[in-house]
Amino acid sequence: MKRLLMMSLLALSTALSAQKPIELKLWPAGAPNSNGITTDEQEPEKNRISNVSVPTLTVYPAARPNGLAIVACPGGGYSRLAMDHEGHDMAQWFNAQGITYAVLKYRMPNGHHDVPLTDAQQAIRLMRQYADEWKCSKVGIMGASAGGHLASSVATHFTPDTRPDFQILFYPVVSMDPGVTHKGSHDNLLGKAPSADMEKLYSNELQVNADTPPAFIMHSSDDGSVPVANSVNYYLALVKNKVPASLHTYPIGGHGWGFRDSFTYKRQWTGELEKWLREEIQ
Repeated sequence: MKRLLMMSLLALSTALSAQKPIELKLWPAGAPNSNGITTDEQEPEKNRISNVSVPTLTVYPAARPNGLAIVACPGGGYSRLAMDHEGHDMAQWFNAQGITYAVLKYRMPNGHHDVPLTDAQQAIRLMRQYADEWKCSKVGIMGASAGGHLASSVATHFTPDTRPDFQILFYPVVSMDPGVTHKGSHDNLLGKAPSADMEKLYSNELQVNADTPPAFIMHSSDDGSVPVANSVNYYLALVKNKVPASLHTYPIGGHGWGFRDSFTYKRQWTGELEKWLREEIQ
């Protein structure tokens, strides 16, 4: 009987925390820039999207909001988007904490480095536009892999109306330094032979200052795709500028684990992130 009661309470809690998602177009009147792509491409074997032409924000409002909202930027090397395990799969978990959660389908650069950042900044504006309706007083940016580069770009290249209140980074590409970066993300964002100045501009560890928002960073030491130095160097830059930062490195796990149960340290990162959001941000 006790077990049945616990299961019923869990089901009730899940139902209360789950909300019907709302899809918003980022630029209903047309984007201010273009990447030259006119048709989205869906990869049939997985919920991955490439060549995004119409960027959107899918919002999962929390039933019992605690004042926080998060915009998630899935990864994919700036060539595609891993929409599930680095995006939609986390909605229920965040909603259960009272956090309104949104997944950004952003446009790929396709030779136009400014396009993804333009979309992510607009997503922050949209969340704040609906802040009263969704009862969110703080909006954070989150990203995985190349989406982590985009999230850290939002956190370091912000305008007066797009500064996030906090940032969460999963195994992020942070630097465009050829010795540290992820080559695919580098080439897809900046081209194969960008100027040193452009590489410096998008090396976000070099763009940190005292106004950079607090950060929660996760990485695996054995990541063979994105060197853990991306996270470590970013963390050190945050500390140097006296920005509150939490770095969590796990000995194994490789790259791209997101919300997958197969990641050995899922219980650890979810617990640590939940505590950080509750005690440091809320």
